[in-house]
Amino acid sequence: MNTKRVLVTGASRGIGRATAVALARGGYEVVLNYRDREDAAQAVRAEIEAAGGKASTLRFDVADRAAARAAIEVELRERGAFWGLVLNAGVTADGPFAGMSEDAWDRVLTTNLDGFYNVVQPLVMPMVQLRAGGRIVVMTSISGQNGNRGQANYAASKAGLIAAAKSLAQELAKRNVTVNCVAPGLIETDMTAAIPRDEVLERIPLRRFGKPEEVASAVEYLFSAGAAYVTGQVLAVNGGMA
Repeated sequence: MNTKRVLVTGASRGIGRATAVALARGGYEVVLNYRDREDAAQAVRAEIEAAGGKASTLRFDVADRAAARAAIEVELRERGAFWGLVLNAGVTADGPFAGMSEDAWDRVLTTNLDGFYNVVQPLVMPMVQLRAGGRIVVMTSISGQNGNRGQANYAASKAGLIAAAKSLAQELAKRNVTVNCVAPGLIETDMTAAIPRDEVLERIPLRRFGKPEEVASAVEYLFSAGAAYVTGQVLAVNGGMA
């Protein structure tokens, strides 16, 4: 069959970028979703193509249901179904719950949790109809497993993703489509740049932040033939944090 196509959301930087590059290196044709950083997305595409891989870009905001569906449907109609998906796009709006604004709550839940429906739902049946199995990996967080002070909105969204992924895994198992989560801890990205490291390193048994490439390696594994019997699971990449 032709090269398997994979969509990576939030692929213009951080974990999404590292994941897209890793999957392209593994022979997948990667479609790079981005919201508003076209220059960054094109830079990822150029990096992949310079290494001999195949990549294209697809702009939409995962939080905008109508726009996401419209962009995805055009992509499916013109280029065919995806064999794999990495749902990575997400935002934070941290703060104490007692003072959290409605916007901070809604923005995080709409992007992180509603984004699951907005992106995955239009892709599922075309993926099943390929009759080639498939892979869906959802990027959650240690916050979604354990909670975290000042992140009630973010933790709720990421915990919801775990439940949604586990449920979808049961629905798609008979189609040989696996659905799993990767739960990063503190990773060196823009999202963690403002965190005072001296205050948190003691919580990490490995005494360092992780690298985006280390999270991408977990996704590579879940996409591999060796992970064909792994579904409905949460793979933590957090340096040993409890």
